[in-house]
Amino acid sequence: MTAATHSTLFPQVPETADAVLEGLDPEQREVATALRGPVCVLAGAGTGKTRAITHRIAYGVRAGILQPSSVLAVTFTNRAAGEMRGRLRQLGAAGVQARTFHSAALRQLQYFWPKAIGGSMPRLVDRKIQLVADAAAACGLRLDRGELRDVTAEIEWSKVTQTVPSDYAAAVAKAGREVPRDAAEIAQLYSAYEDLKRGRGVIDFEDVLLLTVAVLQDRRDVAEQVREQYQHFVVDEYQDVSPLQQRLLELWLGDRDDLCVVGDASQTIYSFTGATPDHLLDFRARYPGATVVKLVRDYRSTPQVVRLANGLLAQARGRAADHRLELVSQRPAGPEPVFTEYTDEPAEAEGAARRISELIDAGVPPAGIAVLFRTNSQSETYEQALADAGVPYQLRGAERFFDRPEVRKAGSALRAAARFGGNDHLLDDAVDLPSQVRAVLSGEGWTPRPPAGSGAVRERWESLAALVNLAQDFAAARPGATLGDLVAELDERASAQHAPTVQGVTLASLHSAKGLEWDVVFLVGVAEGMMPITYAKTDEQIEEERRLLYVGVTRARERLHVSWAVARSPGGRANRRPSRFLQGLRPGSASAGAHASAGGPGGVERGFGRGTATAAAPRRTLRTVARCRVCGRTLTDAGEMKLMRCEDCPSDMDEGVYERLREWRAVQAHRSGQPAFCVFTDKTLMAIAESVPGDEYELVRIPGVGARKFRRYGADVLAICAGRDVAGLDEAE
Repeated sequence: MTAATHSTLFPQVPETADAVLEGLDPEQREVATALRGPVCVLAGAGTGKTRAITHRIAYGVRAGILQPSSVLAVTFTNRAAGEMRGRLRQLGAAGVQARTFHSAALRQLQYFWPKAIGGSMPRLVDRKIQLVADAAAACGLRLDRGELRDVTAEIEWSKVTQTVPSDYAAAVAKAGREVPRDAAEIAQLYSAYEDLKRGRGVIDFEDVLLLTVAVLQDRRDVAEQVREQYQHFVVDEYQDVSPLQQRLLELWLGDRDDLCVVGDASQTIYSFTGATPDHLLDFRARYPGATVVKLVRDYRSTPQVVRLANGLLAQARGRAADHRLELVSQRPAGPEPVFTEYTDEPAEAEGAARRISELIDAGVPPAGIAVLFRTNSQSETYEQALADAGVPYQLRGAERFFDRPEVRKAGSALRAAARFGGNDHLLDDAVDLPSQVRAVLSGEGWTPRPPAGSGAVRERWESLAALVNLAQDFAAARPGATLGDLVAELDERASAQHAPTVQGVTLASLHSAKGLEWDVVFLVGVAEGMMPITYAKTDEQIEEERRLLYVGVTRARERLHVSWAVARSPGGRANRRPSRFLQGLRPGSASAGAHASAGGPGGVERGFGRGTATAAAPRRTLRTVARCRVCGRTLTDAGEMKLMRCEDCPSDMDEGVYERLREWRAVQAHRSGQPAFCVFTDKTLMAIAESVPGDEYELVRIPGVGARKFRRYGADVLAICAGRDVAGLDEAE
């Protein structure tokens, strides 16, 4: 993920308006200088859209064309809004409002409620699921927690598409939407939910938009006051606007057209929440005189990654596909994307973990690597594989950085040290800002080396380490900065939710990865049934799945690994196929020649996740299925696949090594107080004795010898295979 502590986050404020334009490419400059009338920016992935629109706002403010307080920039996440505020501040355009739709609407609703409605504004419920449960009970329906979440999502979809309970059944039928229960039941529950809210005097998240729309429609004086305040609007990620958000935007605008929208129809992946690219695609029809600028220079990804991304869209169908952008990479060439087939999902996870370990050993920071999957349920396998490999990781979507208890406590300690540092003995030997921060945070649990394990203690250390890293970058960017300066910067970031990067591999769903980027991306589980997902039935749903994969591909800056498993579990039926979206793009698939210009040749590896080369090592082509190395028969039994031969085929096992390994295993099991098979199974010992590995690389390749067991037992096993003595074994005999 882009490191929030990178020194480019501490630039000098441009001295003049013209200086704001420096460094923009011709298309970005065109966006930045188009300050009047409707403007539509079609921005492909990695083309610098946020840079273009923030420089546009800053240029207008610095040139005296736009008043900061008259600009409202809206986007879809607090993180994106925080990043926008941070960039505007760095460009000398502080005072511009950059908010989410909900945040902007809530602020207006709170301000105008006494005047427009009277009395106190109802309480906003944070989580509506309990209300939904109560509504279900009132309807005599018994729903488990999963069903409650699904029904809650249906209510949210209904409200953002402005669908009332009585119209729900017809609306879902028209939309071709699969519903979790009978549509009439959900409509009844939806109606009961609304009655329950009114009875309790509360409103939900979607009501904030609905009520703001109602006030602006019904009270002309309020609408005029809002329009007098905000003269210029910028909307980011416009392809994700829902009908309700579009209606609110129209009421903010009135009969004016000072509107700049930015989006990419090929990144529309939230239709299940009510988002639609139609507003973006129809912009020119609504505003015939609009300025339209296309950003296609990709500064994020290598030409190899961009070719694969373009190849995915080249096969797309539908209205969004008709408006696709052909990206042009601006980066030097990099490695080809690697496609890997595994026998089962655990092997796929082990293979990814092993590659990641190799990358980290080669110098790639863990925070520069991501594993992206289609559903959150896939996470657990990769969490376990990374933990076994000793690789630190973080789950995307966890508690916000500055809301974490350890970060709040560390901020208080730094603030106290900045105020009373002269009396703090911890700072006696601290000679510069980074050493001061390390000294203060050492009292909060930070140590130069991370603690073992991957639990809460490690997560706490990672948070503190992120603050240490931020201090180092801050000091490098601003020589002479004091602890007080850093505390002020942290306060600014906390208000903007601009978090430094925790040093760990990111595990995230493809949906939650939107807007982020990493040096190395592992796209896992790219098989039919998962990508596209099984429940994607219609052409529109299938195309959205393609766009979701496109979003995943374009998260990668330099290296991209795409993988799938032909079976779910070891020894299971090998009946899975790679995703149809890879057809013609991965080596060996039909019609590859037809899409060679789009997809590029790529690299391919097929195997079992046991031995994978580092990026710098020569690529090996492994077999698609497991075959007996003696008779050639296809293997399906997990034990036979471990041995790479049929049970009945002759073994070339070194009997002496095997017996020595069994003796050693008995000693290890006795010492640890666990059964012998927990050290290594018989089949694993046989596989070791048959291959007699000569180095760690050959040993780790053997199924059953993962990174965790290699670290614990590897030296002993290699010594036994080499005929050397193992400490403690002879004495035990």
